[in-house]
Amino acid sequence: MPPVVSIVGKSNSGKTTLIEKLVRELKSRGYRMATIKHSPQQSDFDELGKDSWRHVQAGSDATVVSLPDKIVLIKPVTQEATIDEVVNLIGEDYDIILAEGFKQGNAPKIAVHRKDNGAPIEGLKKVIAIVTDETLETKVRQFSPEDISALVDLLEKGFIKPQSERISLFVNDTPVTMTLFPKQFISNVVLAMASCLKGVGEIRNLKLFVKKA
Repeated sequence: MPPVVSIVGKSNSGKTTLIEKLVRELKSRGYRMATIKHSPQQSDFDELGKDSWRHVQAGSDATVVSLPDKIVLIKPVTQEATIDEVVNLIGEDYDIILAEGFKQGNAPKIAVHRKDNGAPIEGLKKVIAIVTDETLETKVRQFSPEDISALVDLLEKGFIKPQSERISLFVNDTPVTMTLFPKQFISNVVLAMASCLKGVGEIRNLKLFVKKA
């Protein structure tokens, strides 16, 4: 799946503002990207009485609202989704995905800290950088909130370019980690078979879905 980096920090620390700046810089460099917003509070995006609400209430496992300028997926869940499950829904057509929140998730993290918000959050795992308006005593690399270009350089070199070519495998909607050999074997076999099919031209990406009864 695409590389995922979480932007984490206390409330009002500037997480959303940082993501806005990162999105603009990444897009200016020609990358396709997506974002995820994690909210700990329930919110009804599907209004009571609307047709899509009636679909969900009737028992539909997923409902898509198609509008002229966007599509909205409504998928009821019995428990909060993991970041991997959300990324699986988004798909593979992106160079990187930025997630706001998911402090307890396994994705690499950029922590956002403001001096006015007190001490930085403790106990975070996989912190690759800290965006801060004061110098902190830590071995983790620190960036100014205005040093967006250098922060995107870090994302580009550490996450985007190393995964510019990738193969993802999900079994029962769970991502499977593979070493180099099975990655190359699966990729070579599937690409070779698909390229032999009538009407198939240059293959830039390939999606294969298998469902067993």
